[in-house]
Amino acid sequence: MPKIYEYLGITFLIYTDDHLPIHVHAQYGEFESKIELYFDNGELVDVVFQRVRGKKELAAAQRRQAEQLVREYYLGIVEKWNEVMVLGRKPIFERITKKG
Repeated sequence: MPKIYEYLGITFLIYTDDHLPIHVHAQYGEFESKIELYFDNGELVDVVFQRVRGKKELAAAQRRQAEQLVREYYLGIVEKWNEVMVLGRKPIFERITKKG
């Protein structure tokens, strides 16, 4: 499960044996949520949080921060998803230190 981003202590991952829709897992300590990205004509139209079985969901503050990153970096997430899921490559990890 390659790490693709880290933002404000939240780690964003793609599980290599995962499935569509395009999504990332956001972890913060013992908390984890799945964030699905939905598109229409190549534009991000919705971000949906899902529970991860056996994990506690991200708290509200981390959910807001995670959604902010996903909405700002969705093109990079799609690129990294394709690297992992289509090309079988390890994507470049990015640590984002500036609050968006």
